[in-house]
Amino acid sequence: MPAIFALVSEQTERPKYAAVVWEGDSREVLQAFPDGVRQNLGFQLWQLQQGERPSDCRPLPSIGTGVFELRDQDERAWYRVVYLSRINDVIYVLHCFEKKSREMPRREFETAKRRLKAVKARLAEEKKHEKGS
Repeated sequence: MPAIFALVSEQTERPKYAAVVWEGDSREVLQAFPDGVRQNLGFQLWQLQQGERPSDCRPLPSIGTGVFELRDQDERAWYRVVYLSRINDVIYVLHCFEKKSREMPRREFETAKRRLKAVKARLAEEKKHEKGS
């Protein structure tokens, strides 16, 4: 009778990387940020993709449940990446912007909120189609 062998790996299974979906012009805006800022925020997004929590993120419940911002700054301005936390292995980057004061400008707030509403509508539509098939 032949022997049956099982290969046992000592490596733990890596978590699935999350995809990043860019809403509106958020990717272009982030790419226009200064190099150092772009690298820092890019690293924080990569951490999110790995399932880790970046060092400088905070919730934004005023925009919506599950919405957070990544933060960085230089001598010129504050930079923000507003995102919807991981849903089905996807991170939705809702909005990127720079600001000069502590307050989030109303226009930036409204843009993030509008894009969140659009993402939620798309997710609800996808869910509806999944049930129908």
